Amino acid sequence: MPFVNAQKERIMTTANLEHEVISLSAEKWRWMSERNITTLDALFHEKSVFVHMGGSWGKEKELDIIKSGGIHYKKADIHEVSVNIIDTTAILLNRITLLAVVGGNEVTNPFMVTEVYVQQETSWKLASLAFTRLLTPN
Repeated sequence: MPFVNAQKERIMTTANLEHEVISLSAEKWRWMSERNITTLDALFHEKSVFVHMGGSWGKEKELDIIKSGGIHYKKADIHEVSVNIIDTTAILLNRITLLAVVGGNEVTNPFMVTEVYVQQETSWKLASLAFTRLLTPN
């Protein structure tokens, strides 16, 4: 029975980690909509990368864009979410409809967003955030 108990414990631990990352991702969308730069700065890994329809860049530029309002992530409606934990890495997929203000224009787009988190000590850091525009909203 020790093997069965170890398997159950590992499954429960994985489920807890998955729930933790899903909750963190949801909070991240709120922090982005509120332009909470301090909290996002702590969440984003120093070497993080961000991929948008208009290009890709690192942490400092993403924070500057959010702070200045170059992109204002007003609301992310999350339709589906999944996460895979691989050792100390979490890969999360969100199918969302994003309402944002980009360059002064309000836009709504359906995206599949890939988020990669790495575990450092007791916290998760966002290492990559990539938007893939979907051709159909469903």
